[in-house]
Amino acid sequence: MPQSATVKLVVVQDYDPNWPVVFQSLRKRIAEALGDMAAAIEHVGSTAVPNLAAKPIIDIDVLLVSETMFPAAIGRLASVGYIHQGNLGVPEREAFLAPAGDPPHHLYVCPPRSAEFRRHLAFRNYLRAHPQDAQIYGDLKRALASQFREDRPGYINAKGEFVDELTSRAIRRTAE
Repeated sequence: MPQSATVKLVVVQDYDPNWPVVFQSLRKRIAEALGDMAAAIEHVGSTAVPNLAAKPIIDIDVLLVSETMFPAAIGRLASVGYIHQGNLGVPEREAFLAPAGDPPHHLYVCPPRSAEFRRHLAFRNYLRAHPQDAQIYGDLKRALASQFREDRPGYINAKGEFVDELTSRAIRRTAE
């Protein structure tokens, strides 16, 4: 297979008001599968921030009621087509591959005291409350998507310092 056929291009597009609708539909299926195992199911990432440009991929974090429920959660999510991928190098967050044919999304399941879950919520909530920073972030993402169109790791690394700075601000504000 030629290299170009396997490259996942970095595409950042204008905010789509349908993203929350897609999230709600995915959330419903996940909630039905997990039942009372899920303490929270949150739409996180850029698609969860009104008017923010984003890659058109919904990010979903599930917070489990108990860490001991994780093996059962893997089984229940598998019953609706999700494939457990491990933590992919990120502690306190287990990744799942979405079922074939689903709208593009990432699903992460976190233990009750997950710092990663708290970080995602703080970042999302900060951007929702600070549209001027969200605009700067959106502009940065567009520029980097153009620069790193065929280099997803490069794109992620290039925006990392800005994301870390906003996340630090968000966590400080949450702690106040």
